[in-house]
Amino acid sequence: MSKNLLLSIFMRLILFILFFFPVLLKAQTVCTLESRQRLDSALNMLSLQDHSQKSMNDLTIEIGTWFLNTPYVEKTLELPGEEKLVVNLMGLDCTTYLETVVSLAKTAKAGEFTFEAYTQELEKLRYRHGVNDGYSSRLHYFSDWIFQNEEKGILKDISKEIGGSVYENNPSFMTSNPKFYPQLSNPDYINQLKETESEIKSRKYYYLAKAEIMTHENKIKSGDLIAITTSMTNLDIVHVGFAIEKEGRIHLLHASSGSKKVEISEKPLSDYLMANKSQSGIMVSRLVALAN
Repeated sequence: MSKNLLLSIFMRLILFILFFFPVLLKAQTVCTLESRQRLDSALNMLSLQDHSQKSMNDLTIEIGTWFLNTPYVEKTLELPGEEKLVVNLMGLDCTTYLETVVSLAKTAKAGEFTFEAYTQELEKLRYRHGVNDGYSSRLHYFSDWIFQNEEKGILKDISKEIGGSVYENNPSFMTSNPKFYPQLSNPDYINQLKETESEIKSRKYYYLAKAEIMTHENKIKSGDLIAITTSMTNLDIVHVGFAIEKEGRIHLLHASSGSKKVEISEKPLSDYLMANKSQSGIMVSRLVALAN
């Protein structure tokens, strides 16, 4: 067998592995070739536009609609072994959809259109103190995600100022149900998450009850981050997405577990919540334009 033929077979094998299996692109970062190609395409499109006159809200909606009909896939972050920064644009759940879009918007506003710039934004958004320091450093509870990212200067929680009332927030679902989380076979992670749950309980949160959403809907803008609260006492947030205006009403742009894809809700946001007994209201956050 000739050296050229051997080289050709070897290169095809490498391409096969890269295409079908996750690739470690740098320490603790995982991305498939398909996701990398989609990310590079999005970054290239953003690099060709002038974003200086666009608000973060407008940019978020523009990017968010690029992902319409992307399949809903849950638990893409739950890989075995040490915590990895997962970059997956081919299958999204509600939280990874929101993080993907916000990270792309922040990358565009910063004027840096590289894979490295994007992953820095994603890591900063997804983890406590902006650094992947293991499983328990990931912001598992979304109310904590809101608080931590407000502390970083990325967003502002506007739930109170648009008419919200106090939200009793005492999440304990993860530490009460470790059987649902393979990583929680490690007792250290359980103890660390219990500390996080205690911190969340000690804070004061606000929300708009679902019966109040229509009254205050005119204060919500397209591109605002929507976190849906719950009547379940051991959970804080059950779903997230973006506000989007449609025919004069606020709807939800989100990765839906019902339709199994990214979509715009058929019903306005207030009606969407009224149809679900366990959904009690919303927290609303707004991205800050020039967060570092």
